[in-house]
Amino acid sequence: MSSKMNKSKSAAPKKVESAPKTIEKTAESKKQIFSCQFEVFGVVQGVYFRKHTQKQAQQLGLTGWCMNTSRGTVQGMMEGPLEQVNDMKTWLKYKGSPRSSIEKAVFSENEPLPIHNFKMFSIRR
Repeated sequence: MSSKMNKSKSAAPKKVESAPKTIEKTAESKKQIFSCQFEVFGVVQGVYFRKHTQKQAQQLGLTGWCMNTSRGTVQGMMEGPLEQVNDMKTWLKYKGSPRSSIEKAVFSENEPLPIHNFKMFSIRR
């Protein structure tokens, strides 16, 4: 009888298995950081576009910066997980601040980064 108990006790730890490698790779890809530069054209100065951009970036967990240019545009850089970077691209292209009127938004290619270069999303002056 004691031999049965020993067998059942030793069998229990064998049931615990590690997570499949596909799940581990998915978790790793979610942690991958990408950077993207952007420039937004239209009525984007004097309409709180930078402040709303900063707020949206913070809500998405992105880091980086934005600033007005002498050409009347807003340009910047964002960093974060690919899904959030793509969400921000959509926001910059189609939504913006309530009083803005976006003509177009131009983006660089998404570049993978080993780590963040910025600690937060800031407005540069």
